[in-house]
Formats: sequence, C-alpha cells, structure tokens
Amino acid sequence: MDRETRLFAECHFRRLRGRLPSRVCPTPDRVDFIENPDSFSYADFFKGYLLPNLPCIFSSAFTEGWGSRRHWVTPSGKPDFDYLLQNYGTPLPKAYSPCLCTSPLTGSTSTGTPWMWTTTVSSTWGPLAPGQEEALRDCHGGLPYDVTAPAFLESCRHRGLNHCSPPLEVTQEAGEMVFVPSGWHHQVHNMEDTISINHNWVNGCNLANMWHFLQQELRAVQQEVSEWKDTMPDWHHHCQVIMRSCSGINFEEFYHFLKVIAKRRLLLAKEIGPGEVEYREGSRLDPQQIIFDISRIAEVLASVVVNPDFQRVDTSMLTPQPEDLLQQLEETMAAMESL
Repeated sequence: MDRETRLFAECHFRRLRGRLPSRVCPTPDRVDFIENPDSFSYADFFKGYLLPNLPCIFSSAFTEGWGSRRHWVTPSGKPDFDYLLQNYGTPLPKAYSPCLCTSPLTGSTSTGTPWMWTTTVSSTWGPLAPGQEEALRDCHGGLPYDVTAPAFLESCRHRGLNHCSPPLEVTQEAGEMVFVPSGWHHQVHNMEDTISINHNWVNGCNLANMWHFLQQELRAVQQEVSEWKDTMPDWHHHCQVIMRSCSGINFEEFYHFLKVIAKRRLLLAKEIGPGEVEYREGSRLDPQQIIFDISRIAEVLASVVVNPDFQRVDTSMLTPQPEDLLQQLEETMAAMESL
C-alpha cells in the first residue's frame, strides 16, 4: 500500500464517522471483469473493490502460474479427483467472511450451493448486495434455499417483492477468480464438474463489519433468551456461550483475535525507522499498510472497550488489558505519523 492509498482509505472511514455504510446497498448493474494483471495493481483493487465492498472477477491470467491449474486437472482439463483424494483427502469445512475464489469446490454437474452469505464457488453466481436479502426472508426470518426456484419466484410475486433488486448473474470460467465482498449473499450453480479454492479473510476494510455482525448476533441471542434474564444466574455470560456455539466466536475471543493481529503489527512498527515509511516494492508488509492496519484495529478496539456487553465480560485475566492495548496502538500511530 502506498501513502496515497492509505490516505484515501482514511478519508473513506472518516466520512463514515465510525458507522457502517447504509444497511441496504443497491446492487450494481454489472460485475467488473479485470483482464490484465500487468495493468491492475493492489491499490486499484483496494480503492475500487475492497474498500467500497464491491464484487469483481479476475481473468484466468491472474492464476496462470498456479500449481493447482497444472496438477489438479486431467490432460483434458477435467478435475482430477483421484489426485486430490490421494494428496489432500477429506475437504476442509467452509468458513465465513469475504472470499476470493477460483473455479470451483469439488462439485459435480448441476450441483451448487444454497442462498448463503459465504461460500463455495462454481460456474454461475448470483450475488446480492448487503441488505437486499432482507426482503427475501420468510415469516420466521429464514432465507430461501434457491432464489431461482419457480415456487419461490411465484411467492415473491404474490408478496409484492418485485421492488427488491434482482441478484446479479455472472459466469465464472476455469481459472477465473470471483471476489465476493463482505456481507454479500450469493448462490452458485455448477454447470459442469468443478473444483474451487476459497480464501476467506478479515482485514482493515471489513474489520468493523465483523464487529458489527458480532454485536447483531449477540442481540439476537439476547432477544431469544430474554424471558430468562431475571431468573438465570449470570445471564450475560450464558448469552456469550450461546453466541459462540452459533457464530463460532464470542466477544472475549474477538478481543483475542484483535490482540494477536495488533501485537504482530506493533512488532513490525518497531522495526520502522525514520525515512522508511514510504512504500517498499517487494516488502512483506510495507509501512503504510502497517499504519493503516493499526489505525483500523485501534478504531474497532475503541468501540469494543466501551461496548456495555463487552464491559460485562470478565477481562481480569486478559493480558494486556484492552484499554492498555488500545493505548499502545494509539501511541504507535502517533509515533509513526511523525516519522
């Protein structure tokens, strides 16, 4: 990341003033196709897609040198399932967050994935911008399994949901990558036997989204068990336990996640001397990226520290204490800005 890109990102988050973008985002009318790796930089991706949380497709030229494209397919270009089973065994479980995928995950012709927030990829995608899925929920709050099913489409017509933006439809060819941004529900249909590689991540651009999501998850749990609030000993603790079983993480573990990343960035920041804050080609993590990451962690951690539900978490055994870690981040930011 260069300095100009970092400043661009910081202006973006200042405009939000600590809030997330509008809860309901319009679905764009198309998904951009990125053709040439030589004319498309990380700064282009960061400013054009990662920061504004928009999808795009990368051509097969971006993955041309990947060993998986040579070893995971037969001479005829079909998935080599025998090779995969011999070398990798049982597939890993799916994860969540934004994902970057190549076609696609051990799936046979005409299979696919249900309407979901994240994950497997195939050949035909149907992404929908954050918030648009709310119009598709049933009376129990559930989302449809298949938004292309005739019964569901007929139901939408009767329920007057024609005002909801239709999902985008994109076709992913072999070797291409689809960037699915944070919070975008999507459905996939395999048009032929496919293999996918999925990479899910959290970074400075969507860290606040993750924190917002966890707060929503806790509120949902609290609402679900609200009738026992006055009679259940340590009700708030039990809500955190239930939340973890549903979401895989609770507030204390989210703090540990922030702490691990923060400590790594703080160590890297100590290695940066005067005159070394500009972008360095080929560096593992350049100084501007470190400054950006520390600023985003600090902003989210500041929100965590003052959150009433986090304040009910027993933090006596946490090292460092959240307030102390926040102070370290803020002091490091100030020092790096002065270099």
